[in-house]
Amino acid sequence: MLKKTRYLWLKNPNNLTDKQRRKLQSLAAYNLKTARAYQIRLILKELFEQPNREVGEAFLKRWSFWATHSRLEPIIRAAKTIKRRWEGVLNWFDSMITIGLLEGFNSLIQAAKARARGYQTNRNLITTAYLIAGQLKFNLPT
Repeated sequence: MLKKTRYLWLKNPNNLTDKQRRKLQSLAAYNLKTARAYQIRLILKELFEQPNREVGEAFLKRWSFWATHSRLEPIIRAAKTIKRRWEGVLNWFDSMITIGLLEGFNSLIQAAKARARGYQTNRNLITTAYLIAGQLKFNLPT
């Protein structure tokens, strides 16, 4: 029944084709654990649509209670991880910065390290990181 449906569950619902959406809805009717986990994941995404930190914290408390009582071990583990990082998660409302930007910079720096096969000093690595990720403009004549 779930064969070849992995990416249906991982894909953003807004990006599903009509055929994929129908398949997902038909699977959801079976009350599968996978479908429950999918719903819990989608509800958590709504955290980032909350207007402020206070409303977000109330939302996260409700979600956390629901997740820890879901009887789905991976979801319970995820909820416990979020509880351990509670303040960090809620700090998103203050900065609205996600880890994605940092991960992007990190991948650029890791690629530079791999190309160079090691730097003589840490200072050289830091300088290269600034050159790659800093988007510096030198306005050199061409």
